[in-house]
Amino acid sequence: MAVAKALKPARRAWGSFPDVIIHSPETRVKQHASYMAAKSGDAAAAVQLIRETLNPQKVDELRGFLGLRRPLLVSVHAQEEMGVNAIPEVFADVLGKELGLDTESRIVQANVVNHTGADGFSRIARQALFAGDVEPGRDYVIVDDFIGQGGTIANLKGHIESHGGLVIAAVALTGKPYSARICPSAEQLAALRRNHGELEDWWEEHFGHRFDCLTQSEARYLERSPDADAIRSRILEAEQAAGGADR
Repeated sequence: MAVAKALKPARRAWGSFPDVIIHSPETRVKQHASYMAAKSGDAAAAVQLIRETLNPQKVDELRGFLGLRRPLLVSVHAQEEMGVNAIPEVFADVLGKELGLDTESRIVQANVVNHTGADGFSRIARQALFAGDVEPGRDYVIVDDFIGQGGTIANLKGHIESHGGLVIAAVALTGKPYSARICPSAEQLAALRRNHGELEDWWEEHFGHRFDCLTQSEARYLERSPDADAIRSRILEAEQAAGGADR
């Protein structure tokens, strides 16, 4: 049915996408006195948080990567249980001032996923969907507060590229160090297909993309799962628990 098709994330293959630039350790950001207020929508708290956790060396790393390119910085406008997360937008504004880049505010997350504290199957089942105008032919850099499995970045990248833009990099204020590598390696994809290759056709029908559009962390998580039937069952259970099993 048409509704089910619309709920599938618009992912694209990664190509040679670079590692995500992560600014600060997770404990430094999440234990900061301003973190919870910023996560709940307090822009002033987000400014304070970012001022004290922004890594100048990582800003220079992005500057060097970009060279003469002038991408738009697009932040993840995410609705959390506590409110609209203010961190990504403020982070993008700060980076924009540091790098002399414009920010994009028309692209927004169109659903609520509540990933905070969720396990891997719940994150995969409750995927972020995006809406908003994209400038065809324009370069973009995604800015988020946190990277775990990387699915939100993957889906925002897919939205932008399915509408003619090009995502050339991604930045996170914090995240799991092993999640910086977001593009799945050939070895990881081979291991996933060796262990659960029979799942890939179902995956494409259910989510609208094949395994090469997964993130490295998603592919590793699935590859380490016991069997394909267990994966399907856990994902369907997570969808039903979230009330979103409209596929």
